[in-house]
Amino acid sequence: MRTTLLPLLVLLFLCSCQSARQHPATTNAETGRTQNNNVQIGKDNMTAVTISSSAFSNGSLIPSQYTCDGANISPPLQWSGLPPGTKALALIVDDPDAPAKTWVHWVVYDLPGSRSELPENVRPQEKLPDGGKQGTNDFKKIGYGGPCPPSGTHRYFFKLYALDTETSLNPGATKDELLKAIEGHVVAQGELVGKYKR
Repeated sequence: MRTTLLPLLVLLFLCSCQSARQHPATTNAETGRTQNNNVQIGKDNMTAVTISSSAFSNGSLIPSQYTCDGANISPPLQWSGLPPGTKALALIVDDPDAPAKTWVHWVVYDLPGSRSELPENVRPQEKLPDGGKQGTNDFKKIGYGGPCPPSGTHRYFFKLYALDTETSLNPGATKDELLKAIEGHVVAQGELVGKYKR
């Protein structure tokens, strides 16, 4: 009986290790909640896009002017490494450390694939002047809503998706509606993480 079970146990162990490698995640030490950093809503082995901000570096604190404790304006964002054939871009900013659920702070989509940045202080309007639409955040408003944690240190994930087509969404779409619309159309993606503490 032991001889029969041993190969099976080894196989189960190897499968679980492989699954962990394919789906890396980070866990917040304060809340114990996990954020999957490699959500595969596109194609396997996709290109990684570099997204950054001149206002804060990856993993560092977001300045208060970009939060509800300050001017509550959107930070400047830059990106590079978009693959040829990128037709449109989408951006989602959310906080997986919020008490009840992952809180959505910003939804932007149908940005032209030729763009390489978003300026500071994008206005809260449905359509952007030089292309793109803004969706509804979890504050029930159009556009950006900055970090505003009740307490502790929260992480804010700025996730950029390069798409092979525009969406057919109207302005005001939610994060869930956007994710459904871009499923199967993501050709590259990148992520920037900022933190804020109160």
